[in-house]
Amino acid sequence: MNHQPTEFATRAEAFEASEDSPTNPSAAQSFGDVVHSRYIGRRGLLKGLTAVAAITAVATPMSTLVSRAAHAAAKPFTFDEISHGIDETHHVAPGYGADVLIRWGDPVLAGAPTFDPTNQSAAAQVGQFGYNNDFVGYAALPFGSDNPERALLCVNHEYTNEEVMFPGITRQDEIGFPDMTRALVDIEIAAHGGSIVQVEKVGGTWRPAEDRSLNRRITADTPMRLSGPAAGHDRLKTRADQTGTSVRGTINNCAGGMTPWGTYLMAEENFNGYFWGKLAKDHPEARNYRRYGLPGNWFAWGKYYDRFDVTKEPNEANRFGWVVEVDPYDPNSTPVKRTAMGRFKHEGAETIINKDGRLVVYQGDDQRFDYLYKFVTDGRYEPKNRAANRDLLDSGTLFVARFDADGSVTWMPLVFGTGPLTPANGFDSQADILIETRRAADLLEATPMDRPEDVNPNPVTDKVYVMLTNNSKRKPGNENAANPRGLNRFGHIVELSPPDGDHGALIFDWDILVLAGDPAAPKSGARWGTETSSNGWFGSPDNCAIDGQGRLWISTDQGSSWPKTGTADGIWAMETEGPARGSGRMFFRVPVGAEMCGPQFAPDDKTLFVAVQHVAVDGAKAWKPFGKDSTYEDPATRWPDFDTKMPPRPSVVAITKDDGGLIGG
Repeated sequence: MNHQPTEFATRAEAFEASEDSPTNPSAAQSFGDVVHSRYIGRRGLLKGLTAVAAITAVATPMSTLVSRAAHAAAKPFTFDEISHGIDETHHVAPGYGADVLIRWGDPVLAGAPTFDPTNQSAAAQVGQFGYNNDFVGYAALPFGSDNPERALLCVNHEYTNEEVMFPGITRQDEIGFPDMTRALVDIEIAAHGGSIVQVEKVGGTWRPAEDRSLNRRITADTPMRLSGPAAGHDRLKTRADQTGTSVRGTINNCAGGMTPWGTYLMAEENFNGYFWGKLAKDHPEARNYRRYGLPGNWFAWGKYYDRFDVTKEPNEANRFGWVVEVDPYDPNSTPVKRTAMGRFKHEGAETIINKDGRLVVYQGDDQRFDYLYKFVTDGRYEPKNRAANRDLLDSGTLFVARFDADGSVTWMPLVFGTGPLTPANGFDSQADILIETRRAADLLEATPMDRPEDVNPNPVTDKVYVMLTNNSKRKPGNENAANPRGLNRFGHIVELSPPDGDHGALIFDWDILVLAGDPAAPKSGARWGTETSSNGWFGSPDNCAIDGQGRLWISTDQGSSWPKTGTADGIWAMETEGPARGSGRMFFRVPVGAEMCGPQFAPDDKTLFVAVQHVAVDGAKAWKPFGKDSTYEDPATRWPDFDTKMPPRPSVVAITKDDGGLIGG
């Protein structure tokens, strides 16, 4: 064992630290430098102005005086927003209800036991709803149906927090895992992955359906298949799988996506944290693993299972960091890791059908100074032949973004033999490029970004929205027009515009939608639309959703930094067009210590599903009414049950309007 203690009070803080610790040695021009060059150079907007004053001009409604794709204007938001704040429970805009739909431990599979937190087991957990629900996907029932009141919800379970899951267990990774037994590790393994749950709306309220025939639990031990150009490569072979085509499980599934043919894309993010051990400096994978921050030593899995110890099984980590495709309509199907889409810390995998019929998948690599990607299939989507799309994601081109000074985004192909992607630089095949996607992108001099998370195309306007959560490693002295803060603690949102709505194009335009943070604090450099109220601003945009009208909704992930904004995470509606462009409005707020994830609309826009994870964990000590770190026995809140016999439980919430109308007005 090569345990490396950390100073972080929660598992979420360790994740945050990993994302805050750049592993990118690239000297490519920074995103901030590009923005500065763009506005000082071609457009000349900074002549005679200070940087802060000029960025006001480009990040406020004045920047909307440009032509946009022709479409019917979306309705303005009409709900009464809620206030910033933090307390033990959730809050939603007046006139709306927020009902807990399913919680950690609730039965998913037929025959699964009722949740008993004092008598947990892997055998029980494998049939129950997993921990830390993140992405929420909606699959209509049956496939192709327009029924907005019956569906399969596809939910990721990102990671576990042992200190509020198990009685008598404190935070373990910083003290060497002395209390983690094989039985507890097995529960963690079973609590990861995803849940597919049939749900229905009855009498205006959503509930898990009694019919569980399509329900499924996917875990960190579920058999899966590797496909695409890297499948079968020597670097993916292990003692247990000498073919390099079969792998057990999926881990740290953060955001994700749904394909037009109804499959569920699970994006593996911080996979590095599940491995421990140590590779020799001259090991063939040493350079590769350094670039991904391996091993992370966040869990005790390597103590009991050799495959999570890089000393004993050095290739196992190469089998994680992919996008996994699952058919939710077939609970007996084998999930597939699609290697053509690249290996990195995927925040999500959001899709759009291009005008020529090809599928385009947008992906962010969630670490500071890492990159933005898109994958374009070779084949075309066949809407009337679901089976024909089964392996569409196995063949295509992966691109990485370079933001140029003329206001354009150039998508550079990550293709063997192109430019520096050759044997001279350690790439002997396309498989090598896909296994070491980050290093390949380094060599192409892609633009290092400020922690790109969710990337969501808008099918109504054809714009693409990139959530850049923050970059606390931006040092004073690196200020520029786009990032006027020495420490970009609050993040920003970039809007991409493909030419004529062609998402397969090699060059897009880009703009800044907002610079997050408190607009009332002059030193923050925050910039919002003119209709943003004192509650409409936020920090650390993370996930996003587009409703049926093409309107943008944003969730946040501040981690333990919420005291810097004074509010818990939540959901904000965001105007993207017209005179209110860049204006936010607060709609929903999570309990203390929780993160807001998974915004997903039902097809009729009358339900918004959200995921509330790691309740009572992040920054509990900073909440004055509590003032200490949460434990199982004494958490900052017992949401959603508020039962002294129950710990806090990550849950999916269904938000509906009291009068049955559209969410947001």
